[in-house]
Amino acid sequence: MASRINKRPKAIHDLEESGTFIGRDSLDAELRFYDAAEATFKKIADMPRLGRKRSELANESLSDVRSFPIHGFKNWLVFYRPTPDGIDVFRVLHGARDLNAILMDHES
Repeated sequence: MASRINKRPKAIHDLEESGTFIGRDSLDAELRFYDAAEATFKKIADMPRLGRKRSELANESLSDVRSFPIHGFKNWLVFYRPTPDGIDVFRVLHGARDLNAILMDHES
């Protein structure tokens, strides 16, 4: 049975924004980014504990959050929570951003 992948609206927005940014230089790279993101989601949905726990995040409600880099785009991180049947993806962010500030508004 396939593992469930729930993408929150902000994660979808992040993907679109990141893909557009990458696509400014190369449409091919943008398409590879989207494919790599989907493949990464599937991989971590099948092995939800694969990602690194993010204990350094300031918000205590994020204590169960994990992150995993998108294959081939290691600076972009998938932020997710394991669920009983897969993962809940709530953000996809570039690692150089102020992750604490961005993730404080993570519930949407």
